[in-house]
Amino acid sequence: MILALVAAGCTSSVDGASGPELPFEESAGPAGEVPDGLDEFYGQALTWEKCVDYASSDLDAQPLADPAVQCTHLTVPLDYTDPGGETIRIGVLRRPASNPAERIGSLLINPGGPGVAGLSTAAALGAENDDLAARFDFVGFDPRGVGSSEPTIECLTGDERDADRADDVEIDATGAGVTETEQENRDYATKCVERTEFGEEMLANLGTRDVVKDMDVLRSALGDEKLTYLGFSYGTRIGSTYAETFPENVRAMVLDGAVDPTKSPEDEVVAQGKGFQEAFDDFVAWCVDQGECPFDSAATATTAFQDLTRPLADNPIELPDGRPLSYEDATTGVIQALYSQQLWEHLKTGLTELSQGQGSTLMSLADLYLERGRDGEYSTTQDAFVAIRCVDDPRITEPAQVRFLGQRYLDAAPFLDHGNPPSPARDSCAFWPVPNTGEPHLPDVEGIPPVLVISTTGDPATPYQAGVALADALGGALLTYEATQHTVFLQGNPCVDDAGTAYLVDGTVPGEGTRCQP
Repeated sequence: MILALVAAGCTSSVDGASGPELPFEESAGPAGEVPDGLDEFYGQALTWEKCVDYASSDLDAQPLADPAVQCTHLTVPLDYTDPGGETIRIGVLRRPASNPAERIGSLLINPGGPGVAGLSTAAALGAENDDLAARFDFVGFDPRGVGSSEPTIECLTGDERDADRADDVEIDATGAGVTETEQENRDYATKCVERTEFGEEMLANLGTRDVVKDMDVLRSALGDEKLTYLGFSYGTRIGSTYAETFPENVRAMVLDGAVDPTKSPEDEVVAQGKGFQEAFDDFVAWCVDQGECPFDSAATATTAFQDLTRPLADNPIELPDGRPLSYEDATTGVIQALYSQQLWEHLKTGLTELSQGQGSTLMSLADLYLERGRDGEYSTTQDAFVAIRCVDDPRITEPAQVRFLGQRYLDAAPFLDHGNPPSPARDSCAFWPVPNTGEPHLPDVEGIPPVLVISTTGDPATPYQAGVALADALGGALLTYEATQHTVFLQGNPCVDDAGTAYLVDGTVPGEGTRCQP
């Protein structure tokens, strides 16, 4: 679809091609079927401008400074049952296809989370994958409540989150510890309501149910009759939910690092714990083989890791910047590094430092995971993560269930056993002021075209079998990647990238049993 320009000049654009001067207004919709009462949203004009002001964290700044990208805000209803009521705005980025003559349409991308801002992901992937970027506009969006979207979910200040990270009370299963933890979690829910514009109404309409409706508005406003979508990690749940909600609007979907739509939140947490334990074991085998590893052998590594990290709960390490490396921060840093083998060298360094009473590398990894900027401020991701999960899934409200789940998790991931009994303290979702809007189920997606699910055998965060289950649930094709990392498509593996690109361009799915290696 070639978009109609309402007002435009000329300047340098993608790969030196002539393109419109920013800002400019563009009207391309409505495209496809428009739900009743939503005509003005599906047919809205978009004003594209430079992206530098859309950066919501330090990590966003460089990719959003690329002159080849354009940004806008999409207006959508706050509550789709009341389209004439309050509206909110969704931040959107586009990197136009570098070969307009062979352009297929838009490729809408979500990096997961839930709650991760998506603009910089689309900008970076578009700049690094020439073949696909020649045929598609790479489009990223910040889901409602996230990043450059307006309003954002606001719960904790930067100082409050620093204090929360330094406080390891959540692993204290004594009566006083449980009381303190639950009070903190009640206070957190209250702050989310008080500090977020539209309060409870925003929190009630934040989840995946509403994000996929925003995506369909965006599809139409961009001028695409059908949606072409790439979802990573939790973005696979967004993809399967979109396919169930708008099956007639699906053109193609690549879902990488799958969330099993039928698995309960409890089983999902335990499966993730098992995945991180397996990734930790793989890291240890690599580390011992490399030499100069803080662990003597794989057989003793779990105990040795516990001996390194458990003392931090009572005696955190004070770092040069004055912050303490807590038990929570140390294990968060380790989890961050287990997402990708590219970070294993940093993890080895961090654990070696810890054995010497130092903690700067692990703190840096934890800051990366939690998206803490150099100025001490945080992105919206952590607050949005909690808020979205609280409305996307049923809550655990019985302390006995919480304790049982905690024990299951520690059994699945013994390297993360902190040495205390599992706490029965309920999390913030148990005190959330609005009901959940989703629950695990087998999606009804009859009539959608074949989708491509990519699953990695050693994925620590979204275990391989979840990809097998998702492909089966959607009647799609499964591509297996044999490695230890979280997600892989468009990250430089020719086998995976060629298969996914061929699918997105012409709909060709890989043959049954196709496997790729590093």
